[in-house]
Amino acid sequence: MMNLPFLYLHSTLYKMKNFTLIGFCFLAFLFSCKQNQEVASADTVKEKKVLAFDKNAGIINNTNSPHVKLKSIDIGDCRWTEGFWAEKWRIAEEVMIPHMGEILKGDVGHGYNNFKIAAGLQEGEHKGFWWHDGDFYKWMEANMYLYGVNKNEDIVKELDEIIAVIGKAQQDDGYLSTPAIIRDDIDPFTNRRYHELYNSGHLLTAACIHNRITGKTNMLDIAIKHADYLYKLFVPIDDSLKRFGFNQTQIMGLVELYRTTNDKRYLELAEQFINLRGTFEIVEDTTTKGYPIGDMVQERMPLREETEAVGHAVLALYYYAGAADVYAETGEKALIDALDRLWDNVTNKKMYVTGALGQTHYGRSSRLDKIEEGFIDEYMMPNMTAYNETCANICNSMFNYRMLGLSGDSKHGDVMELVLHNSGLSGISLEGKDYYYSNPLRKIEGALDYDKMNVEFPERQPYLKCFCCPPNLVRTIAKSPGWAYSKSENGIAVNLYGGNKLETTLLDGSAIKLTQKSNYPWEGEVEITIDESKEEAFELMLRIPEWAKGSTINVNGKSIDNVVAGSFAKIERNWKVGDIIQLDMPMDVKFIEGHPRIEETRNQVAVKRGPVVYCIESADLPKDTNIFDAYVFSKSNLKPTYRSDYLGGLTTIDGEILIRKDKVAGMYNVVAQPEFQTYKTHLIPYYAWSNRGNGEMTVFMPMVWNQ
Repeated sequence: MMNLPFLYLHSTLYKMKNFTLIGFCFLAFLFSCKQNQEVASADTVKEKKVLAFDKNAGIINNTNSPHVKLKSIDIGDCRWTEGFWAEKWRIAEEVMIPHMGEILKGDVGHGYNNFKIAAGLQEGEHKGFWWHDGDFYKWMEANMYLYGVNKNEDIVKELDEIIAVIGKAQQDDGYLSTPAIIRDDIDPFTNRRYHELYNSGHLLTAACIHNRITGKTNMLDIAIKHADYLYKLFVPIDDSLKRFGFNQTQIMGLVELYRTTNDKRYLELAEQFINLRGTFEIVEDTTTKGYPIGDMVQERMPLREETEAVGHAVLALYYYAGAADVYAETGEKALIDALDRLWDNVTNKKMYVTGALGQTHYGRSSRLDKIEEGFIDEYMMPNMTAYNETCANICNSMFNYRMLGLSGDSKHGDVMELVLHNSGLSGISLEGKDYYYSNPLRKIEGALDYDKMNVEFPERQPYLKCFCCPPNLVRTIAKSPGWAYSKSENGIAVNLYGGNKLETTLLDGSAIKLTQKSNYPWEGEVEITIDESKEEAFELMLRIPEWAKGSTINVNGKSIDNVVAGSFAKIERNWKVGDIIQLDMPMDVKFIEGHPRIEETRNQVAVKRGPVVYCIESADLPKDTNIFDAYVFSKSNLKPTYRSDYLGGLTTIDGEILIRKDKVAGMYNVVAQPEFQTYKTHLIPYYAWSNRGNGEMTVFMPMVWNQ
């Protein structure tokens, strides 16, 4: 009994109505207290038991997951101290998350108001899309990551007040989704377009993170009650419910709840949501009316048989990430084989140079289903109309973080890094208060009629009615220290670079402390100092990005062999306090061309340096110059320049480009010798575009090879 987690006992009490059973559990609880030789209140003991059971407090609590090679560090073990990510994290702490809280707790965002109305604490109507609860939970989760590092007790105090309101809104049977609670014309689980399971997934995830960081169970109690409701509703499955699991955040949430409580029912339910897909006839019925069917929601093909990423990009990547979590627990070969195939299809045939996903707003899948905000045919990569929803890009990094843990293959860290430095950050302004939903690679003045579009805008917006992306982005920045390192079987893997301090324990329980100094991604030099370590030998694994060919590593001034780009460099030795590891990654300016089948980028190149993709804006061109008239002709004259006081501090690529002077006016034109003039300017990182007012932009530019 001493080893039974109290929170699991608490979830059992939800279901018990017989006083004798409650009395038995209470006696068992007292026995547990005696065994632990603690004399404390029930609440104190409950908190201690949770913390004792949940030894790992990682973003993904996979310490005990049997099929994970690289395990998560605990939240708070790493903190950014200087440089790029330290600055982004500071802005998230001081501006992004507090400002977003003002929106979501106020009348504009209305997220908190929905819970108050559902709880009977406020009069009013539900506002926002069906999935707005989930967006609010993501903002709560972002706050928890802040607290995991800064230990600001005001954060916990505010969250406790919010959690109490959410608890009052929850129905007696465990149901919790404010649209159906508030509105009389909606019944629970009658139409999947209400996104109830999406809200569930973010509730469960946020509750597990809250428990890991604070040790409290007030939000976890709500999550357990709700998960028990879901289990009773979906097991055994009724035909009317089998198509509901289409926005698969609930899979990740259920796996995390299983990891937190050790209740296998939650893992069983998570796997069931995978098993259901592709097992039913694809026809519109009362439960699907009002939302596209088929490939749009990945329901034409069972996951284990799927070979192509289809449909809504966010739904797909959440699905894959959830399946990766299930594989971490079950080790089913068919699952990981499918995920490897889908990763290859996404990364090598449908992903933009910025790590972005979702080529179109509206279109058709290869199997001719109507899709929105998602994948179309392989290599069909428009630039100006590229949708690339911020959530999809963030989901790409989430999926790759999980795949990195499962495989230990550095290629997944490369994609994670690519997203974080480009198509993830591009969704929010440098100031931290304005947002983009879609992230195209080219913008042409007058080419799009924004009045006819739902979420595309000529400039960043202070609020998006569909508010799923902003909190997804800020929670990713807030938890980024937790992605910087992983624990190998006998050591530490360095996944991300930037100034930070790590204080953690290896899997054998021994303490380790590291200090990393670097001005990455603007410079390729990284210095890691051993501040504390065990006496026995262990490995330090440094991810060498695929782009970083020619990288070198020195330990205490002595060169290390076998440093191969696109892999982890493993250094195993008896480390001592004061040992210094120096990694030097070449940061050359490179031209990147697309696959020949990407017709829109034929004879064009993107400029990339390290993990950062660059673009050019009309603000950096002569007045009235069309962005189409900008050509590049040589990378030899393009030089990096760090500007500490420009666009928040960044490195530009300075040099000469060509401006085409003769105009192409007609639909088709006779080719003549173009007239060019050189122009000295600079390119800026893609993530920093659209921070200087309305203007044009492009990532890919035509190349003049013989100028």
